[in-house]
Amino acid sequence: ILTSVVANLRDFSELDELHRKLEQQQLVNEAYQRELTRLTRQLPSDVVACSREMLQIFETVEAISQVDSTVLITGESGVGKEVVVNRICSTSNRSQMPFIKINCGAIPAALFESELFGYEEGAFTGARKKGKAGFFEMANGGTLFLDEIGELNLDLQVKLLRVIQEEELTRIGGTHSTKVDVRIIAATNRDLWELTQKEKFRQDLYYRLNVISLEIPPLRKRRDDILPLAMHFVEKYNQKFGKQKTISLELGRMLRSLDWPGNIRELENLIENLVVLVQDTNILKPSHLPARYRAWRTQGSGVTVHGVLPLRVALTQTEEQLLRNAKARLGSTRAIAAALEINQSTVVRKLNALASEPEKAD
Repeated sequence: ILTSVVANLRDFSELDELHRKLEQQQLVNEAYQRELTRLTRQLPSDVVACSREMLQIFETVEAISQVDSTVLITGESGVGKEVVVNRICSTSNRSQMPFIKINCGAIPAALFESELFGYEEGAFTGARKKGKAGFFEMANGGTLFLDEIGELNLDLQVKLLRVIQEEELTRIGGTHSTKVDVRIIAATNRDLWELTQKEKFRQDLYYRLNVISLEIPPLRKRRDDILPLAMHFVEKYNQKFGKQKTISLELGRMLRSLDWPGNIRELENLIENLVVLVQDTNILKPSHLPARYRAWRTQGSGVTVHGVLPLRVALTQTEEQLLRNAKARLGSTRAIAAALEINQSTVVRKLNALASEPEKAD
């Protein structure tokens, strides 16, 4: 005869909900991993990009490489603008056609027009007998990369604008026009829009160049790339110099924490320096760094106050010192604004105010 019943009741609804959320999260993680794998698989071996910012840029590069639109690439010096340009050209439908690179800041203004547009026989004293084709004609059907476009003077900007608009040019000393089919990619480490406001860069040329814009973030804004880049450079210079250097965990952490005002170029130079000069061990450590890097690290990011002074005075002095340090290390107002997380116009106004006052003695 059944005399009693023992029942053990448990509410599994909360457990089921947690299990469901866990499965959803796993699906999201798997999708993210697949996308990350897809993006990195598309990159060649000489391109190092692990940060979300750079992976998104190279995904955009894959899209714009299939069209002929003009591209303007901006970013601080040494961030890898030319690597992005090379990737656009190598994956475009013009990849088998000429690819001409010009540094607008390296060619004297007096020679730039003849180099860009070419000249006819007898156009000027010293001209070749049969004349010479310019960069535009040499790049016909392919791509013309105008590096440091912000250094181009206003007179040449007018002539460049005409060729881009009309897709034809006239050689110096010539009487007839020649049609050219050239894709333009321009790059600069300067703020072109700021230059247009100062009337140092033509606004109509700016809009012609800024059809598709890519801004490459500085290394301090994509710290996930620092260690992979450092390891890439160690391997590069190990092979070049017959070394077997490796980066210690402590050095890796320190490299990741530095600001790198010179960006990738500075990081590469430092790694080459370490690979060549460290002789007593194959393990690169923080103690092997040049003194200035160790000093940056030990300075820290905090503010130390000695003594007592009015709060208003302390805030003013701290702001002045911060602005002077940022200007010395970063240079451009855009880089300073990004590092201090304030508007560029605010940086310009405050630096102008500092410049109008004599620097206080320590």
